Amino acid sequence: MLSTMMDTQLSLNQFLERAGQLFATQEIISRLPDKSLRVHTYADYYRRTRALASALCKLGVAPGDRVATLSWNHHAHLECYFGIPAAGAVMHTLNLRLAPAELGWIASDAHDRVLILDDILLPLYRQFADLHRFEHVIVFPFSGAPVDPEFLDYEQLLATADPDGYAYPPQLETDAVAMCYTSGTTGRPKGVVYSHRSTVLHTLVGVSGDAWGLRSQDCVLPVTPMFHANSWGVPYGVILTGAKIVFAGPHLHAEDLLDLMTLQPPTLSLGVPTIWMTLIQTYEAAQAAQSTRWRLPVGMRSMVGGSAVPEALIRAFAKHGIWLQQGWGMTETSPLAAVSYLKGDLQHAGETERFSRAAMAGVPVPLVDFRIRADDDSDAPWDGKTVGEIQVRGPFITGSYYEVPVTADKFTADGWLRTGDVATMDELGFVRITDRTKDLIKSGGEWISSVDLENAIMGHPAVAEAAVIAIPDPKWDERPLAYVVLRAGHTVSPAQLATHLLANGFAKWQIPDRVEFIDALPRTATGKFYKLKLREMFAQNN
Repeated sequence: MLSTMMDTQLSLNQFLERAGQLFATQEIISRLPDKSLRVHTYADYYRRTRALASALCKLGVAPGDRVATLSWNHHAHLECYFGIPAAGAVMHTLNLRLAPAELGWIASDAHDRVLILDDILLPLYRQFADLHRFEHVIVFPFSGAPVDPEFLDYEQLLATADPDGYAYPPQLETDAVAMCYTSGTTGRPKGVVYSHRSTVLHTLVGVSGDAWGLRSQDCVLPVTPMFHANSWGVPYGVILTGAKIVFAGPHLHAEDLLDLMTLQPPTLSLGVPTIWMTLIQTYEAAQAAQSTRWRLPVGMRSMVGGSAVPEALIRAFAKHGIWLQQGWGMTETSPLAAVSYLKGDLQHAGETERFSRAAMAGVPVPLVDFRIRADDDSDAPWDGKTVGEIQVRGPFITGSYYEVPVTADKFTADGWLRTGDVATMDELGFVRITDRTKDLIKSGGEWISSVDLENAIMGHPAVAEAAVIAIPDPKWDERPLAYVVLRAGHTVSPAQLATHLLANGFAKWQIPDRVEFIDALPRTATGKFYKLKLREMFAQNN
């Protein structure tokens, strides 16, 4: 028996039309390079986005063509999120934090035809321009300066387009709308391609109450770059719900973010843990100096992800009336796959349990199947102790990589994505990440979690950041080495850190044998600790 429901194709164009019709007076605010604020309404956004689609079609962009962006977070980048798919093309966000050679390789691998970039990023573009020839380069005058005649002017293209007469090309919900490349820390980056269907479903899951909890009344500050995993999908959710959105532009220092939060208090923000670590340290230092320059938005919710969120960081913000909510996912999962929230059966839990669970990766989101696969290839029990690799599947989980054969190290024979993250799952469905498969430390036949050690070390009041790697040991095979960055004006000895770890439940054999104090930890282009560089540092110095 078949249903009587209409077979309507899911499309991002439905989001765009809804935004223009229902939320015309809502605001989109962008911080420009000179730190001034530019305000657009959703009505402005709707016309400009349709104009972009029309302009791209006039340039000869055909369905399925890749249009790359090299941009900070701002209104024009949001126009690309919907205008490029509205033209039937595929938006490909280039990560401006990558090396020029890698950017050139990625643009070539994706077969990008067109590039839309900020004028302030032209120096970066020129460094890889010879590695991949775009047919058209469109410059957005982000700084307000005139666009060099050798390029197409974004604003002029929109001004001469026809948003009213533009008709969307025929599309299927399985057609591609966007693509992102993985970070590639262990090899060449690989492309992940999202469809209308996968993006719509991911957005509907994301806006739900136990995830982003997005409403039209919200004011959203996405600090997560729009060139990284589609800013976790939140821009799509903003347009769907008609929420106000505030873009920080290139101004991501703690002082700049605190200025912006004071001017435009968000109800929801999102970013990686390192951003919030620096922000709270800067804010509390100002408080200690009795400065009244900034106000933290009390009651703000903040989705934090990209790497493990230390419990100490969650507690630090909670003191100021702000709750950090951890999310877990990856480029391959669109990316939201798990969220830590207070389930109904935990509403009467004590403070200790609330914070400990907040520091976990969370509970699988709807539509995503989760399993923890043990070493013997069996499903690990939900006991919170048995570790295994997280494997996932679902309608917004990638089943392959762009133009890369499916291999057993990335996908199982029965169709699950192998994430490479090692975790446990407890009886309530909470996932706790213990490590990446390549970062686990095997000492004397026993596994040591580098993530657990890092989080505990960062719980010491003298420590700003910490990363732990395995180093060779003739007796135990591997032992942990901790690289530690201290807070300004603080000191701590390796012996004091060992005492701190013992007091936090670690066994003596799990304590790092060595602690190296450094000024800053190397990071990947997505802000994660770059442990490969730390291993190289160790090899060079030993």
